[in-house]
Amino acid sequence: MASNRAQLQEEMRFRVLRLLQENPEMSQRDLARAIGISVGAAHYCLTALIEKGQVKIGNFTAAPDKRRYAYILTPKGIAEKARLTSRFLKRKLVEYEALKAEIEALKREDAAQNPEVEPQQRDT
Repeated sequence: MASNRAQLQEEMRFRVLRLLQENPEMSQRDLARAIGISVGAAHYCLTALIEKGQVKIGNFTAAPDKRRYAYILTPKGIAEKARLTSRFLKRKLVEYEALKAEIEALKREDAAQNPEVEPQQRDT
């Protein structure tokens, strides 16, 4: 199993690739805000994706400021996004099942400790 740090980095790459596929003209600042990371972290991640050949950079021609860029996923980037999507989904499903089991255990514990409370009141 990957370390927590590796999982966080993988999740960040997944989110960056996903956002860029939906909106290639997103600025680094907007990308950072959407993911909840610093602009420096967004820049670092984008640079790594460009170096790996997963994202290519081009001028965003519709922008009056020609310094704006479009970050376009390459075929390699699209394949990486698909791989990361699968891993992300599997990890989140495991987390969901664990959380669901924990909620059920807490409900049983609560019911045992508070038998006078109606079950429908407990769920709210």
